Amino acid sequence: MPWGLIENFRTALQYRGGWKGLLQHMYSNGDFPFKIGTYMGCDAFGNRYYENRVDYPTGQHRWVEPADIQNFDSSQIPPEWHGWMTSMNDVTPSQEDEYFEKMTKRINPSAPSDAPYKHNIGYQNELFHFNGMHNQSQIRSRGYGIGNSIVGLPPFAPDAYYTQPGSPYNPAFIRKFEYEGDLDEAKGGGRPYKNDLWKERLMTAAEKEAKVNPPNGVDFVESGTKLTPREEAILARGGTIPGK
Repeated sequence: MPWGLIENFRTALQYRGGWKGLLQHMYSNGDFPFKIGTYMGCDAFGNRYYENRVDYPTGQHRWVEPADIQNFDSSQIPPEWHGWMTSMNDVTPSQEDEYFEKMTKRINPSAPSDAPYKHNIGYQNELFHFNGMHNQSQIRSRGYGIGNSIVGLPPFAPDAYYTQPGSPYNPAFIRKFEYEGDLDEAKGGGRPYKNDLWKERLMTAAEKEAKVNPPNGVDFVESGTKLTPREEAILARGGTIPGK
């Protein structure tokens, strides 16, 4: 047991380029520093992919070592490598063209075709990534007006985070803040309110008293007199209530 542990450390030191690389991987990647495998390829962001079918069981025999080890997210794995990582296929992206060319030679077309594609995938758009984040909805600001230095999002730039239509966080559905009225409108403004509760809080004691006990000539609706549902329906239709 001790000798096997020493051998693992010796192999990991050679594989990681010394103590600095080994300790860095131990701090950030758990058991990855001691996983030794065959280098299978690298993506555009610099993530390196490895495989070892001999020493590890299925499900653990493929792994990725991120380029930015301190700021890594699983969404930074490109779609073409994701299929290989999850064992949906055994062909790496660098071998796909060779694989398609090899398999198309086995196909005997039943009829002539003028299609420009030799495989069943058809037209493919070129893939773009933003600082290694292929899932654009992960690009979010770290606070109002701060941006995100990790992914290069400048301050006050709009987030790419997806929100459902109707969400209060969706810019297209954010209601503009508008005031309902102003208690000092006759004097040029000064006490704006958005709703009746807000208006009640802004009113002085004298104004509240005048509302409860209005002077002669003030409409009964403004005085706070409670109406029955029938009377409210009559007023809503433009009618009048006799005796009031």
